[in-house]
This record gives sequence, structure tokens and C-alpha cells, in this order.
Amino acid sequence: MISDVVILGGGPAGLSAAIAAAQAGASVVVVDENPRPGGKLLGQLHEEENGKWWIGAEVSKSLAVQAVEAGVQILPNRQVWNLSPEWEVSLDGGETICADYAVVATGAAERPVPMPGWTLPGVMAIGAAQTLTNYYRVRPGDRIAIVGLDPLSLTVAHELSMAGAVVVGIYLPGMNDFAKEQADPDRSLKYLAGMSDLAPNAFLRLGGKLAALGALRSLALTFYPPTGIPLMGTRLNLRKSVVAIGGQGRVQYVDVASVDKLGNPGRTRRVEVDCVCLSGGLYPVQELTKGCELAYIEQLGGTIPLHSPEMETSRPNLFVAGTVTGIEGAKIAMAQGRLAGTVIASRVGLLRGPELVAEAEAAVDRARESSAITFMPEIKAGRRIAHERWLELDGSSLTAKKEIYT
Repeated sequence: MISDVVILGGGPAGLSAAIAAAQAGASVVVVDENPRPGGKLLGQLHEEENGKWWIGAEVSKSLAVQAVEAGVQILPNRQVWNLSPEWEVSLDGGETICADYAVVATGAAERPVPMPGWTLPGVMAIGAAQTLTNYYRVRPGDRIAIVGLDPLSLTVAHELSMAGAVVVGIYLPGMNDFAKEQADPDRSLKYLAGMSDLAPNAFLRLGGKLAALGALRSLALTFYPPTGIPLMGTRLNLRKSVVAIGGQGRVQYVDVASVDKLGNPGRTRRVEVDCVCLSGGLYPVQELTKGCELAYIEQLGGTIPLHSPEMETSRPNLFVAGTVTGIEGAKIAMAQGRLAGTVIASRVGLLRGPELVAEAEAAVDRARESSAITFMPEIKAGRRIAHERWLELDGSSLTAKKEIYT
């Protein structure tokens, strides 16, 4: 199979890149391992600031329809075995796609949160609970404990409550070699600073402001209510952690320990549940970008491919878009995808003038500025670091780019 562009990943970034390139006249193939396109967008469901609901399943369906109408060929249920330097993509089943340009939009994966009992039936990643609830309309349990504090766990807690589940609480993970800073109450309070303006009650808003003032965080933690605070149908506990999950043959309870300001456990009590959702955050998936210049940038969620403002990596004609470049929201991923697709269409000779590319680049900035919640508290600093690292790259293949972006 021969195409102008091959896009690896059919989530919001990949579909948006495909639409932008195909609408300009490029031939585009999208490869995705799932039975239908949409990626993690399929499970998203939340109310926005304007009162409207963001329904990921409907957004993904709209993107897929636009892509097909533009002439994009979508190949679901396919796995990529290899991406050669000449953009020859080998798929399971022996299929091969040859293209002049490639876009890697493989997204992000959830970090595991190992703890005693985490392999019992009824324990699942928070993203799985979100997909079950919002897409398949299956409630994962009746009494649910959520372990881990981040925007995804807060969002899914609300969604589970709306689905009729009793969310007994959002807890920190127990202190161990795997949890590390996730078990730290101080880190968790600081994390709330990025969401304080959207907090549903005055205590959380105050907590967020205190978190921004490091000297006062200890005071805030000292007076944090031992029973947690009400939050969207459940309780947020910064002074309690789940130290073990137990049950005969499946989840039946969690052992919850009170913790001090440093996360050290104290008295433990047992809470009956039939489901536990673990939320360890997300990290960018890089299996298909290993030939690029990569950098570990903690503020972006892990290892990312360094790329130009136009989303091109250190390998000419290989572009990236979406959470593979850092953990951000779906709207930002869609804007990045449109930018990558627009740049490729321009390179192919289907678009004239730099205005459309400049507008697509500006749209990414606007999407970031209007984002209600940031998944990584220091995302702006991370983006600056990534850009500086890009400008530092040497080599003849990057000389022209360095002259443009410095």
C-alpha cells in the first residue's frame, strides 16, 4: 500500500492530522490497534466551564466521519511491528504501507500502582473504569475506592458517582518504592494548586493557594480534616492512604491507614469495597519514536521526542502529535494533529503560503491557554525545556531548523 502520509494512532491527534492532510488533497492511511478509532477520547465525559458536556464518544465519531469523508483510509485492529527509516510500516498479518511522511500519535499509557492485593479481580486502572462507565455503560462496582490523586482520578470519581456508584473516597497510595512522591501528602497538596481555581469548594481553593506558597503547605496539611473533604460525591483524603487490597477470590476491602504530613502510616482500618481504581498518572508511549532524539522531561510526564514548533522530529519527515509529546488534554492533541497534518500538506505542495501553517501553530497555543485543567502542574516549564533542548540539537539535518527557530 502506498500513501503520502501514514499516521500511527487513531486517537484525537491522529484523526485530526489525517483530516487536515486529507482535506488538502493528500492520500492518508491511519493505523490503530483498537477496533474503532478514538483512543482514550472514547471514555471521556465531563461538563465544561460553559455548561456544555464534552462527550468523547461523540467527538471521536465526528472526527472519524470527517476523516472518512475526506478520503482517509482507517485500518483498525492492526498492530505496527516496525517503522523503517524510509517510512515503510510493517503490520501484523504481513501488510506493508509505504509513505513519504509519517505521524506518530501513539498517545500515553497509565502508570501502574503496585501494592499488596493489586492483582485481585475487581482492581483496575482508572482509565479502564472510565471507559467501562462512559463508553460501555457498565458500572465497574457498587462501592469503589480510588487510589491516586490527579485530574483523571478526580474526573472519574465524579463520573462513577453520576453512574450510581458509591465512591467511598479518593486516597493516596501507601508509601513504597513504587508510589514514591505519589504517596507524599505535601506533593499532593501542591498538585492541587494547578486546579485550585476550578475547585468546587472554598477549602480546596484555599488549599490550592496555600500549595503555591511552599512555606504554608505544612500548616495546611496540619489542619487538613482527618475525615477528608467532600468533593463531587466522594471525599478527598490527603491524610489517608490505601496500604493493601484484600478479599477471597476478588476485591472485598481495602486497608486504609491514617498518615502524617510525610506520608508515614499510622492507625489502619478496613473499608468494604467491591472495586478499586488505581490512578498512577500517564506517561508518553515511545515505542515508535526510538530513532528520534528523545529527552526525559519530568514536567511533561516522562520521555518525549524532541520536535520543532511544527511537530517535526529530528528524523526528517517524521512528525509527532498528541500526548506522545507530553501529557495534555484532548483539545490540545487535536490542535497538534491539525498542525502536523497542515505542515505535511504544505510540504507535499498542496497548500500555498505560510499563513495556514502559522494559523495552525497559533491554534495550539490558544488550545493551551484555554485549557481548563492541566494534567501536569509544571507543563509550561516542561514545554520551555523541550524547546530549549530542541534548539541545542546539533547535526547537519537540523541546521536549517535551528536557524528558523532561534
